[in-house]
Amino acid sequence: MSAATAVATGQPRRSVPRAWHLIERNLFVYRRTWTIIVSGFFEPLFYLVGIGFGLGRLVGDVTGPAGQPIPYAVFIAPALLATGAMNGAVAEATFNFFFKLNFNRTFQSILATPLSVRDVAVGEIAWALIRGGLYAIGFMMVIAVLGLVRSPWAVLAVPAALLLGFATGAVGMAATSFMRSPTDFDLINIIVLPMFLFSATFYPIETYPEAIRGIVAFTPLYQGVALIRGLTVGVIGPEMLIHVVYLLAMGFIGLWVTSRRLDRILLK
Repeated sequence: MSAATAVATGQPRRSVPRAWHLIERNLFVYRRTWTIIVSGFFEPLFYLVGIGFGLGRLVGDVTGPAGQPIPYAVFIAPALLATGAMNGAVAEATFNFFFKLNFNRTFQSILATPLSVRDVAVGEIAWALIRGGLYAIGFMMVIAVLGLVRSPWAVLAVPAALLLGFATGAVGMAATSFMRSPTDFDLINIIVLPMFLFSATFYPIETYPEAIRGIVAFTPLYQGVALIRGLTVGVIGPEMLIHVVYLLAMGFIGLWVTSRRLDRILLK
């Protein structure tokens, strides 16, 4: 008996977390449109080639973690890895989640099975993490082959990228639950694009004035970039625990808000 059949007949397999059935459903849906997911991998790759290697020849070395000079491509590669993981998770947790909730009414149908609202929230976040994780793994392989990884600590870069995806995806999903029109997604773009440009992605945070530096340091993408960059260049310190705690707290708060909002929307 497959997992989907077990749920449909009211006999979910006890050995499998029930949120897995949401992941299984998404895998089934994307089996014929997998190019949509794969295409998201190329955007950070183009930035790496065009800016990291192209512009990097003019820039030379920049100040990396702990003040050590590193090649420009080595500097931006972990930031683009973080951005790819964030974009993949946010795309699933916002745009796709919105249409499932408000137009396709997917979740209303799912709740006719033994799955709960919490299962829906956890399953959708998990699927968003899988998409972001695929981008992170693929990009990590590329930068490793190109010699842009300077430390064995880089093996933790993909889990760190998943943590960033969890934080931004959960908050994005919580925010999406308040949206009523596709035009509201302009607000998502207004937030995501500046984060991409200014979260120490292309230049060190020290280049900002003190006041702006504090704002940038509070953004989730900067927290993820600082964490992943430290791992890939081998600068490990206690401040990394701050990044981890920040992202975990943000993710669990977003997941909690999403569950509460789905309770109101789906069970009213």
